Amino acid sequence: MTNKRSKLYLLALAPFCLLVLFFEIAPLLTVIVRSFMPEDRIGFTLEQYVAIFSKKLYQQAIFNSVFVSVASALAGIIIAFFAAKAAHAASGKVKSFFLSILNMTSNFAGIPLAFAYIILLGNVGVFIMIGKKYGISALSGFNLYSLTGLLFTYIYFQVPLASLLLIPAFNGIHPQWRESVALLGGSGLTFWRKVGIPALLPSILGTLSVLFANALAAYATAYALLQNNFSLLPIRIQEQFTGDIVQHKEFGSALAVVMMMLMVISIGINNYILKRNREVRG
Repeated sequence: MTNKRSKLYLLALAPFCLLVLFFEIAPLLTVIVRSFMPEDRIGFTLEQYVAIFSKKLYQQAIFNSVFVSVASALAGIIIAFFAAKAAHAASGKVKSFFLSILNMTSNFAGIPLAFAYIILLGNVGVFIMIGKKYGISALSGFNLYSLTGLLFTYIYFQVPLASLLLIPAFNGIHPQWRESVALLGGSGLTFWRKVGIPALLPSILGTLSVLFANALAAYATAYALLQNNFSLLPIRIQEQFTGDIVQHKEFGSALAVVMMMLMVISIGINNYILKRNREVRG
């Protein structure tokens, strides 16, 4: 009976497995294989990767993508930590309202987000004009079309996502732990440093990996703001596949593989830190 039921479950999973095979595994393998092929020929070559790591344009794209991803992920996780902490401590109605806002803002990204920032902080944006009128140099001198402006937009869509991922983790912080620390003479800072943050560390690092991958693969917001004026990996990948005259699919595939490897490295670092943390605590 159990064997028959297992076969039924496997049969029910078959459509999902086919979707994964044709829409995830097959395209992934195609990209990897194509990245090692010469342009418009059958064969094997490493010239795509040599070009990526030897040409300054693509070196700069990798550096910029990693820098923007790390900076926005760190800023997002710090802000989201306090937001999730506040949401966890809030009453039911306030928490529900806060979650509704987070769900709404987490879906506000891409070109609409870039357009909103242009209206508010562009060269003739609302806040820029207010800054010029009232002599507020921090507003009037703000350049949205720069690395700083790009980071602002990235942090905006990182914070709601990180908050939504961290809020459930705070349910694992029991009030008795805080009371125990207080009875032993510890302060609130001691509690978070010795108990709270170590208990949340797996969730924090997992969220940090998600934020890094989210920023690394983000394309629409950066392109709408800066187009080709700022070198990022997603923009350089897009250039290889949407050329009006010539498309460099093999080179674009190699760039995509490099981006995937950066994500794998970030996950590996996350797992290593978690493993070391368990060994120290064990």
